[in-house]
Amino acid sequence: MGETAEARLKRMRMRSWRRGTKEMDLILGPWADEKLVGMSDAALDLYDLLLEENDQDLYPWVSGAQPCPPQYLELLSEIAAFARARHSRG
Repeated sequence: MGETAEARLKRMRMRSWRRGTKEMDLILGPWADEKLVGMSDAALDLYDLLLEENDQDLYPWVSGAQPCPPQYLELLSEIAAFARARHSRG
């Protein structure tokens, strides 16, 4: 039997906060806390794939230092904008 929707969100939030690099913890954690609930199954599937990526790849993609794979472009653009807005408030 697969995981429940609640268990999936909990797992994804935990993986967003415990990445391996503090930079990605601080980018993905707050975004996941605010955005995961209410996302479509397709969007959650894509974010789950993103969580499988290495931080050494993710950080340059989200920061714009390197181009990201096309399947993640819209999602990472949203995450980056969220992180920038959050940083400018803090």
